[in-house]
Amino acid sequence: MIARVWHGTTSKENRAAYLMYLKKTGLKEFAKSRGNLGAFILVRDSAELTEYIVVSLWESMAAIKGFAGDDAKKTVYFPQDEKFLLRLEPNVKHFKVAAKL
Repeated sequence: MIARVWHGTTSKENRAAYLMYLKKTGLKEFAKSRGNLGAFILVRDSAELTEYIVVSLWESMAAIKGFAGDDAKKTVYFPQDEKFLLRLEPNVKHFKVAAKL
């Protein structure tokens, strides 16, 4: 199993709207993708910003490429991400899941 990890930041004012957008775009696309084993959206607020970490779980790199394209390390963005995100990070990180409860 492979975890695909993405990080993004919005203003606190956009917290709820971006979370809803993530559910409608990213989570919906994960659910339709062959080899996806689930996903989590982690949220943390600071004084002025909201941080998101999205962890999606996949059967294999081939499954990730089915979702993300041949360059699996590239971040997949959706049309309105620029409206919400303070920075568009170009790459995600992949981790081999070493243990699971």
